[in-house]
Amino acid sequence: MTVHPQLRADTHYLGRFELSHCLLMNDSRYPWIILVPDVDGAEEIYRLSTGDRQQLLNESCLVQQFMADNLSPDKLNIGALGNIVPQLHLHHIARNIGDPAWPGPVWGHSPAVSYRPDALKKLISLIRKNIELIEQQELL
Repeated sequence: MTVHPQLRADTHYLGRFELSHCLLMNDSRYPWIILVPDVDGAEEIYRLSTGDRQQLLNESCLVQQFMADNLSPDKLNIGALGNIVPQLHLHHIARNIGDPAWPGPVWGHSPAVSYRPDALKKLISLIRKNIELIEQQELL
């Protein structure tokens, strides 16, 4: 299974969990981690096997706990939209009152603002230090 080209273009690859690839959206305004289950043809959560659904939820909870503990969000937004990218992927966005899109959705709000290299390196290091990924890679 490969990660959809649009997701690869918009993110930095962090590594993988048992089930999912873990990606960081390249938008410095919103800490935003995406999980992509490594299941060929998966487009909807309910179509995953019971075990894969449970594993995805477990991995999602690890991401949510990391965000709550390390990023101090006012709200965590979780979503599996797939309107543009049909491949199943689960967004985790740490939102703060006063962020550019608050209180509305981040999707389509405005063009992404890429991370500065030093800020990107620092955030990736923080994520990898606090979330145990099976493998960590820089590129897909």
